[in-house]
Amino acid sequence: MTEHAVNPALHALNTRRSMKLLRAPAPKPDELAQILQAAMSAPDHGALRPWRFVKIQGEAIGRFADVALDAVKRSGDPRMTPEKEKAVRSWMAGVPLFLALAAKIDHSSKVREQEQVLATGAAVMNILNATHMLGYGAFWSTGLGTYVEEVQEILGLDPLDYRFMGYLAIGTPACAVPPVTRPDYQDFITEWTGEPVQAG
Repeated sequence: MTEHAVNPALHALNTRRSMKLLRAPAPKPDELAQILQAAMSAPDHGALRPWRFVKIQGEAIGRFADVALDAVKRSGDPRMTPEKEKAVRSWMAGVPLFLALAAKIDHSSKVREQEQVLATGAAVMNILNATHMLGYGAFWSTGLGTYVEEVQEILGLDPLDYRFMGYLAIGTPACAVPPVTRPDYQDFITEWTGEPVQAG
């Protein structure tokens, strides 16, 4: 196989990975502005800009942990054991910045809801890539009551109009980032040549 020079931008994309163990510092305000501006370049049918982000940082993280975990327990989620709650609180205490993620659905638009949610997911992916390119780490989590409506409402995201998509934890990796082996893209692609394909 012929060796090709690796484009720096593609190298950054290919070396990004989720980092759950994070610590301060978070991106500086000007860096966060660049990161969030990258979200604005996401593909977006109808130019609806459905993505919405709620920033949670500083002392607000502890307050949010209190109300969100209480809501999760009230929901009856059996996974929120005392041990799990302690672990979640400990993890959140170390993370300097959270972004809650949501798609604001335009119910009057001809653009299907699915496409509006996909546009928001693309915006989040841009945030993840930009965060990595600036030397920080991030982790997309749905573990803190993402599917509990009360948690969504606490953040001002009415479930009638928003599809809540979890949180990005953002900060500085708290440990060395080990390399990861990715699958070969060729295992995930076929070519259609004009002949009908038999299902199965």
